[in-house]
Amino acid sequence: MDWIDSIDLMKRGGISRATLNNYIRMGLLPRPSVKRPEGRSNVRRVGFFPVEVLTTIDGIKNLKKEGMSMQEIRSVLQERPIVAAKNEKGPLETPISAATADLPFASLADAEALAVPRENAGTCASAEDVRKHRDELQLTLQELTMPAYLVNNNFEVDWINQEAEDVIFRAGVARIQEAEGRNIFRLLLQNVLRGTGDQAGEELLSLHMQFFKARHEKTSLDKIWEGIGSAGLARLQTQYDQVDAAHGGLQESYISLLLADGTKQVYHVHAIVYREGVFFLYKQPEQSMEGIAQLLSSRGKIIQELLKKRLPTLVSFCVLVADLQDSVRICAELPPDEYFELINQIWRCMESTFKKYYGTYGKHAGDGMVYYFLKDNDADYVMNSIHCAAELREKMKELSNAWREKKRWFNELCLNIGINEGQEFFGMIPAAPAIEFTALGDSVNCAGRLSDFARGGSIWVTKNLLNRITADQRAEIRFGIRRIDQGAEILLENLFARIMDMIKPDHPKYPKFEDIATLTVTEIIGVR
Repeated sequence: MDWIDSIDLMKRGGISRATLNNYIRMGLLPRPSVKRPEGRSNVRRVGFFPVEVLTTIDGIKNLKKEGMSMQEIRSVLQERPIVAAKNEKGPLETPISAATADLPFASLADAEALAVPRENAGTCASAEDVRKHRDELQLTLQELTMPAYLVNNNFEVDWINQEAEDVIFRAGVARIQEAEGRNIFRLLLQNVLRGTGDQAGEELLSLHMQFFKARHEKTSLDKIWEGIGSAGLARLQTQYDQVDAAHGGLQESYISLLLADGTKQVYHVHAIVYREGVFFLYKQPEQSMEGIAQLLSSRGKIIQELLKKRLPTLVSFCVLVADLQDSVRICAELPPDEYFELINQIWRCMESTFKKYYGTYGKHAGDGMVYYFLKDNDADYVMNSIHCAAELREKMKELSNAWREKKRWFNELCLNIGINEGQEFFGMIPAAPAIEFTALGDSVNCAGRLSDFARGGSIWVTKNLLNRITADQRAEIRFGIRRIDQGAEILLENLFARIMDMIKPDHPKYPKFEDIATLTVTEIIGVR
């Protein structure tokens, strides 16, 4: 068998080390065997793979181009044999032990760091050795004894430890329910500076403004006007003009803080920029770096842990729930592979529309979908949810026509949609293998019930939702209630109705909607 080392594999395959590690963890590629490479004096140990894995990598790239997710790609590749490393006939000195390979954290980096050449040890590290090695180096967020916090892209605190509350802000930040109340500049002005000219507070203000300037225009400061007043706004605008933007990566600086007892303390500040926000960690110069460097280098691991611990926040939002009509019957009619193909096509078809209108995927049972449109991220969140629903309906018509032609059947594929607006607590629910975003409260339940109520691909919204938009915006929407008059259906535009007035108590489905019987709703006919 021919072999290729990880360095050449990444170069020829056009992938990063992080991508390679991810493919190994997902079982798409075999775990490497490790040896001292010949002709690479600057590399102590490196992982080796069967050269055939290049073909697998090309296949993964092609499936990605077709719009398949990594989970779908994994399912496809599991149906065919994946190239396996046969160490017994290869020229490798140090195969990874089975015990090590079975560990969930055993990545290429783990393997290359822990493999021991035979002339030194005779065998590779055991699973217990690997665990011990990992535990010695790993420092978790819970174990941090120094101030640390994460601010999101709106510069609101999403996660904070007790040390940061005590030392930096001198306030219970985690107990603030509204996201805007946790704005970092509002917290600094109200709890740290308090209108004084404290130099330490000014340094803090300047530090955070560098990262704000890298992501936002100066006019964005106006959004926090209410909480800080005209004097505070002017102060922030001055800071914005004076600082240089801090772009990407790990930024380090020293800052002097005024402690609660009146003394001053110098801190070494580490700031890591992520797509989701900026993570700040404050270390006193005399504190040990043991474990901290390892923690800061694990960028992906940090942000995953932070997102799992994101503070629940009271947020205004719209929630859209969509379900495939008669999915049970369609599932019964289609062969299993074709039904899954249909569901995957629906998801791929709809995903770009949700992204276009800033929808955030949420937790939902079954083969339906739930997306949230958050006011914090999007001032037009109500109209975007309506535009999104209208576009989904048109895409579903096209997909239905394609399947009617493909299957030569008479089924009409319909995506029934319910939308509601509300204010609920949002948070993250850890779930393997991903983190799910969810809201707890009646707003989501009402949208789900409206989706059940809708038929034939219709879109139903609450009166409360349309009350959140302006008269000009409402004029862009055709909505109303359908009535039967002398055997003919007529549309009464610009009207609402209660669920109980559209389903009589003797109707067999009435019990299903009894809990929303008094909800006032209307049907969205179209968007002008």
